[in-house]
Amino acid sequence: MRVVATRRSGYAHDVEMDGGHTLVSDEPESAGGTDRGPSPTRLLAASLAACTAVTVEMYADRKGWDVGDLEVAVETTYDGPVPTRFEVALRSTGELDSEQMAKLRVIASKCPVHKALTGDTTVTVVDPDASET
Repeated sequence: MRVVATRRSGYAHDVEMDGGHTLVSDEPESAGGTDRGPSPTRLLAASLAACTAVTVEMYADRKGWDVGDLEVAVETTYDGPVPTRFEVALRSTGELDSEQMAKLRVIASKCPVHKALTGDTTVTVVDPDASET
């Protein structure tokens, strides 16, 4: 999968992903942006919330559990511009007992974004014009 961010103006960028999906990312006005879209770190929290929701819903579907209206809320703590903590909370209107909810909280920590944030994910900045030998 490839994601490309292309500058619009200022700190605003069009972000294009495989599959024809596009979104806008920007910084808030307080950080010199125009607030045309969520900041990259807010997108990271949004990715965690969405991934957690999908992971939990897929697990519940396989178990035949009705999660009803599932809400995944992510509270983010920052040290300056850098997120230092993500707190994930699950709420369900489904008919789940406390044991099932406890299991869903365990499953929530197994979503791919959670694993990437807490694991040994490698990020390498490369020169795309460098020739490989």
